[in-house]
Amino acid sequence: MQPLFDGVESIALALDARARSGVEIERKYLLRAMPSSMPPARVREIDQGYLPGTRLIERVRRVRDGDEERFYRTVKLGAGLVRTEVEEECSRELFEALWPLTDGRRVRKRRHVVDDGAWRWEVDEFTDRALVLAEIELPSADLTSESPAWLLSVLEREVTDDPAYVNANLAR
Repeated sequence: MQPLFDGVESIALALDARARSGVEIERKYLLRAMPSSMPPARVREIDQGYLPGTRLIERVRRVRDGDEERFYRTVKLGAGLVRTEVEEECSRELFEALWPLTDGRRVRKRRHVVDDGAWRWEVDEFTDRALVLAEIELPSADLTSESPAWLLSVLEREVTDDPAYVNANLAR
């Protein structure tokens, strides 16, 4: 049992170090539908919009988790598996000041956060269109994870490198 705990701790430490470094390593998958046999999940309602710009992708996000509401400002650079991501929590006032600037460049989704062994899957059910995506953050680019059985029945294909499935490109 100790090797399992050591492995989980190693992954947690790598994820924590990566988060502090501003690097996001994430695989994304297109799903045909919401998984019917998904384990219990924490559900968050997310509204996110993208500010005008072509070289710098900046978004603002409102996250509702039960009765709690939090706001974030995020900048992402790059494409594909490994990207730079810098995120900070911001005030409601800043969010509300920036939100009108995102008109026409928004997505709404219900995020189901599923802890599956050592991995955390996020299944995004878009509420403004017929689309379901699953994501997993990894501690390094050379690591892969097996798709869990509850996801396999609805897994269409990996779309990590497909710009059509980047949230900033989906925003409308």
